[in-house]
Amino acid sequence: MIAVLPFPDIGPEIFSVELFGINIALRWYAMGYIIGIIIGWFLLKAAITRPALWRDGAPFGPEKLEDLLTYIVAGVIGGGRLGYVLFYKPAYYAANPIEIPMIWTGGMSFHGGFLGVVFAVWLFSLRHKVALPALADGIALAATPAILLVRIANFINAELWGRQTDVHWGVVFPTEAAQSCATAAGLCARHPSQLYEAGLEGLLLGSILILLAFRFGGLKKSWLLSGVFFTGYGLARFMVEFVRQPDAQFVTAGNPLGLAFHINGVGLTMGQTLTLPMILIGGFVVWRAARR
Repeated sequence: MIAVLPFPDIGPEIFSVELFGINIALRWYAMGYIIGIIIGWFLLKAAITRPALWRDGAPFGPEKLEDLLTYIVAGVIGGGRLGYVLFYKPAYYAANPIEIPMIWTGGMSFHGGFLGVVFAVWLFSLRHKVALPALADGIALAATPAILLVRIANFINAELWGRQTDVHWGVVFPTEAAQSCATAAGLCARHPSQLYEAGLEGLLLGSILILLAFRFGGLKKSWLLSGVFFTGYGLARFMVEFVRQPDAQFVTAGNPLGLAFHINGVGLTMGQTLTLPMILIGGFVVWRAARR
């Protein structure tokens, strides 16, 4: 029998209560966003209260942090939902447009949320007359805690799991969809790709950005942290996609790997396709910032 890891006995809800006939639940997924954004807020506050870290002083004062947080939350939720609708299930939501705002049913896209945050940061920069490069670098520094915790929440929710595997750390996820590859032994171990992403996109990338900002003067070079974030996240996501199970709508009998795009005979998943621009743009931005 293949050695595998059992799925931990943790439900997706932290707790739930019923008020006036309505079930209200606090889920790990929501808690990941909440705690991640709070940690990011403290990181950004620690940076802007140290003017010496920046080339021309802190881009704005602590009194504007709450307003910036409002912009960021709106960008994450609005962009994440619209990105999922447009990138992953456009036909379904075109037929069921009333379900687009129903974010409690699930369905968020990182790339959509990223674009939403970019738009929100640009609006904040215009309204408050804050230098966009410094603001973008500050957001890059603050973003990874939420990524780390939300990926862990994806694991707890038994969603976005990896492809079938026989490695010793493969996990038997409890959902019926995850068991669709059940073997003769009755087990269907999969890569815990959510934890791979948590480690690479959250812990490793976040540690690099914190060291660059607080130890190596990274905030003195405009766009450097932003470029490192784009490149680091893009490379991490691109690599994990090789062992991550693609979304069900891309998997067919003729396309079992769920490839969404082809370049010169080389197939890419939707996640890899959306991530390539981040890698290319991020690499260019890092190169330009390092030359200054």
